[in-house]
Amino acid sequence: MEPITADFLKQLADTNRWSAILPEIFIACVALALLAIEMLSPKRAGYWVVRTSLLGLLLPLAYLLMTFTCTECSAGDVLFSGLLLQSDFSTIMRCFFLVSAALVTYLAARYLKGSEWAKTEFFVLVLIIAVAMMLLVQSHHFVMFFVALETVTIAFYVLVAYCRTRVLSLEAGLKYLVMGALSSSILLFGIVLLYGVAGNTALAGASPDALNYTELKQFIELNADNLLVKLGVLMVLAGICFKIGAVPFQIWVPDVYQGAPLPVTAYLAVASKAAGFSVLLQLVTGPFAGMSEILVPVLSVIAIVSILFGNIAAVTQGQVKRVLAFSGIAHAGYLLVGVVAAFYVPWAVYAVLFYLCTYLVASFSVMNVLGFLGRDESLSYDDFKQFSRKSPFLCTLLTCGLGSLAGIPPLGGFIAKLFLFIAAYQANLYILLLVSIIGVVISIYYYFSWIRICLFTEHSLHAIDEKSVISLRRRDYCVLGSLLFASLLLGLYPGVLPIIP
Repeated sequence: MEPITADFLKQLADTNRWSAILPEIFIACVALALLAIEMLSPKRAGYWVVRTSLLGLLLPLAYLLMTFTCTECSAGDVLFSGLLLQSDFSTIMRCFFLVSAALVTYLAARYLKGSEWAKTEFFVLVLIIAVAMMLLVQSHHFVMFFVALETVTIAFYVLVAYCRTRVLSLEAGLKYLVMGALSSSILLFGIVLLYGVAGNTALAGASPDALNYTELKQFIELNADNLLVKLGVLMVLAGICFKIGAVPFQIWVPDVYQGAPLPVTAYLAVASKAAGFSVLLQLVTGPFAGMSEILVPVLSVIAIVSILFGNIAAVTQGQVKRVLAFSGIAHAGYLLVGVVAAFYVPWAVYAVLFYLCTYLVASFSVMNVLGFLGRDESLSYDDFKQFSRKSPFLCTLLTCGLGSLAGIPPLGGFIAKLFLFIAAYQANLYILLLVSIIGVVISIYYYFSWIRICLFTEHSLHAIDEKSVISLRRRDYCVLGSLLFASLLLGLYPGVLPIIP
C-alpha cells in the first residue's frame, strides 16, 4: 500500500474535479431552495415549487446534452480517487434520470393538486432520488455504489407510503420497507464477502482497495473458481434483482405498485428499474466479467422465469396498476436477455439502453392517462369503457403506450424488442429468444384486451355525460403530445437517439 504523503494526497486531490458533477450539485442546491421557499413563503410555495423543480431538472439536462460530445467528458474519466467513472454510458443514463424526474414532477403536480398531503417535501424527495441515481450510475467503487443506492431506497420508502391516510399506501410502504431492507442486507453481505476475500494476501491478485471495480475485476479474473467469490457475486446479484423486480425477488412489486401514489409508481417502474439495470450492466461488463461461466446460466434462468411469470400473471389481473406491475416483471426479463447477450455481443448494452428509453416513453404515456382518471389504486378495465369518446387524444396516447409496451410496429417498443432479439440471436441464446417471443405473444392478449375495451365496448354508442368528458390544458397537450411523438419517432427513426452504435 502506498504511504500517505503530501504528494500522495495531492495526487488524490487532483482527481476531485467538482465541475464533472456540477449537475448533481445544482439539483441538490435546488432541493434545499425548495425547503427554503416552503419555510419563507408558505402561501406562495405551491406556485413556485413545481416551477423551481422543473427548472432544476431541465437546466442540468440541457447542460449534459450540450457537453455530451465534449472531450472533457470523454469515456473513462476516473474521478474522486476512483469513486466515480464518467463515460458516455453514464452521461446517457444521467440524462435518462433527469427526464424521468421531470415527467414525475409534471405528473405529481396534477396528482397532488388540491390534496391534503405535503407537496414541497414530495418534490424535494424526487430531486434527491434523481441526484442519487445519477451518482449511482457513475459509481466505480462499492462504497459509492452502496451509499447512492441506499439513498435512493430510503427516499422511496417515504414516497411509497406518502399518502398516509390510505391503507393501501401504508401497506405498500411497509412491504417495500421490509423487502428493501432484506435486499440491502443481502447486497451488503455480498459486498463484504468480496471485500474480505479480495483482501486476502494469500490469494493471487489481492488488493488493499478491493472495493474498487478495477482492482476487483483483476482479482476475480484470477480467482473465478473461489467459492467465496462466487457466493459474494451471487449475493450482490440477488440484491440487484430485488431492485429490478425480477423473479424470484418480485414479491413486493404488485402490492407496492398498486398502493403507492401514481407518480411514485411511475418513478419506481421506470427510473428505479433503469438504475438497477445500469449498475447490473456495469458490473457484468466490469468487475464481474470473469464470472460469466456462472452468471450466464443464473441470469438466463431468472430471465426465462420472469418473462413467463410476469406475462401469465398479468393475464389474470383486472386492476390496471397490477397489470402494469406484472408487465414490469416481464419487461425486467426481456432486459435481462440483453444483459446476458452483453457477455457475448458488446453492442447488446446499447440495445438495453434503447429498450429503457422506449420503456420510459411508453410507461409515462400510460401513467399520465391514469392520472386523469383518479382513483389510481382501484382503477380497473371497466373504468376505460367509452374512453375513446371521453377523450380521443388520451385514448390515442394510451393505445400507443400499450402498443409500444407490447412491441407493435411502428412504435418504439417494437424496435427495442427487435434489437434485443437480434442481440440474443447473435449471442446464440436461442432458448432465451424463443421464450421472449412467447412472452410477447402472451402480452399482446392483455394489452390488446385493454385497448379493445377503450375503443370497442357494448356501450360505445350510448350517450355519455358531459361531466365525464376529460378536458386538457395546453401544456398537457404539449407534454403528452411530445410523448406520443417520441414513441412514433423511436419506432420510425431509432437513430435519433445517440446511443445507437
